[in-house]
Amino acid sequence: MMGLLILIFVFLGSIHVYWAFGGQWAADTVLPTNSAGKRMLNPSTLMTLVVSIGLFAFAMYYMVEAGWIHFYLPSWLQLLAGWGIPSIFLLRVIGDFQYVGLFKKITQSEFAQADSRYFVPLCLGIAILGFFLKIFP
Repeated sequence: MMGLLILIFVFLGSIHVYWAFGGQWAADTVLPTNSAGKRMLNPSTLMTLVVSIGLFAFAMYYMVEAGWIHFYLPSWLQLLAGWGIPSIFLLRVIGDFQYVGLFKKITQSEFAQADSRYFVPLCLGIAILGFFLKIFP
């Protein structure tokens, strides 16, 4: 299970690097839009790279937990990451009650449909796996 989380986070981190350097695959589908189709987020290259670094850091946390790499993490950071990572994704599942998540109001845009079909289930899976690994190490 940890291997699956690692793979997911490496993939997500990699695709964010791809987008940061101008990649266009799925770029129009991954950012929330209003009912008129206007993007509600326009992340800069730097912000996209920051997100990718965070995703790679999540992968590294699970690599350390799996014993694949040896890197000292203070116990408080292990505790924070162990509960924090799945919590972030559970919050993403719940959403902002407007554009993203289970309780979004805008449901007919291309992003909203992709969110319901792919992004929410992916985030829910990450949250469930993360909590499961924390509760049943």
